[in-house]
Amino acid sequence: MGKRTKVVGIAGRFGARYGSTLRKQWKQVMEARYAPHTCPYCGIKGYVKRIAVGLWKCEKCGRVFAGAAYVPVSGLNKAWGAKPERR
Repeated sequence: MGKRTKVVGIAGRFGARYGSTLRKQWKQVMEARYAPHTCPYCGIKGYVKRIAVGLWKCEKCGRVFAGAAYVPVSGLNKAWGAKPERR
């Protein structure tokens, strides 16, 4: 694994390659991907993991659901509602 600094964070692995704009965009996408996400079914934060592109799984309740490529809630499924109902 390459060195990282405070400013460039996860994009520090690229060093001076690929241009600053592309590194900043990549950093923003990857930080959103690995951030703790909330499960749309059980409402618990931090247990949602990406299992494939667009497929997400909640480790707590075991539900597998479709989302965007890098975040579990895309523009299409934001209409579900802010708070899920508990059973």
